[in-house]
Amino acid sequence: MKELKGLIKQDFKSRSVERLGCIKGGLDFLETEISFPWLYGGTGHAFIISIDPGVDVSSPDSWDHQPQYDLCKNLGYTIDGFSIRKNKAGDSFQQKQQEAWDFVRTNIDNGIPCFGFELKKFFGGYWLIYGYDDIGYYYSGYAGYIVGGPLPWQELGTQFIPLLEVHSIKLCSPQPKVKIIKDGLTYAIKHATNPPKWINMEAKAGPEAWAYWAEALENGEAKRDHHTYNLMFWLECREMAVEFLKEIKTCLSESFHSVIDETVKKYLDVCDKLKKLIELHPEREKPNWGPDSTFTSPKAGKIVRQIADIESDALVNLKKIVDQFEVK
Repeated sequence: MKELKGLIKQDFKSRSVERLGCIKGGLDFLETEISFPWLYGGTGHAFIISIDPGVDVSSPDSWDHQPQYDLCKNLGYTIDGFSIRKNKAGDSFQQKQQEAWDFVRTNIDNGIPCFGFELKKFFGGYWLIYGYDDIGYYYSGYAGYIVGGPLPWQELGTQFIPLLEVHSIKLCSPQPKVKIIKDGLTYAIKHATNPPKWINMEAKAGPEAWAYWAEALENGEAKRDHHTYNLMFWLECREMAVEFLKEIKTCLSESFHSVIDETVKKYLDVCDKLKKLIELHPEREKPNWGPDSTFTSPKAGKIVRQIADIESDALVNLKKIVDQFEVK
């Protein structure tokens, strides 16, 4: 076995939004300080939502990430690489695995951080790729407590979910904060309208996603553990929405302050209701439940519908902020 080559200083940052945890770890390695609120807000992630049938654990990733990666350039970094499903690659899949292997090794050799999808079987999600040897990839993730490897490079994309995805994180010149704010909010507003080119066919985004979630709870179609996972995931995003809005208030003129303050209150209300739901349905409340066990909770459905109404109003406010940029 050859000597491990890698970027040992890289450190996965614990996040429910694992992609942003990987990106933050990579940016820290590159000694570029971009706060989590700006990562979430500038890419719109703080304000979006997507829900799959049954409130499945796949919900947070049931949309096309590329438009969000395009926004990263505003913040001062680029995300390159590729993502392809095994069934779509067909006979070229092994060639794509080789391309991924070459891509990661070349970037790491040049001091460029990388991340990829499902480096550890049955754990899913995104992982920092911090090194490689002659066999395969070395990775870290899940709050940094899982460090593993080598994953043979021929196995990437053949784990539980047959998706081959690798990316690099490179620095570029950031745009002015006003552009970061406007573009991030504009993206979030459009994402909430369920554009078919962005949102998976069976998923829902924006206020419709919250209603979809409520229906699953009312009809007994919600997967119990998946429901709790989504609660924690989207709570993290809305907490970042609050922090991002507070930070942009310091960057913008007083004419923006009133609507920003009002919007902060709305997202704080959403956070409070999500926390109430987490208390109502704590993680793994019943150990004998299977991973896909479903349940019914009209009480939770009612709260989720209240969140849908609040989020609809909050999106109106976000549009007011964007429109005010146009006036100026």
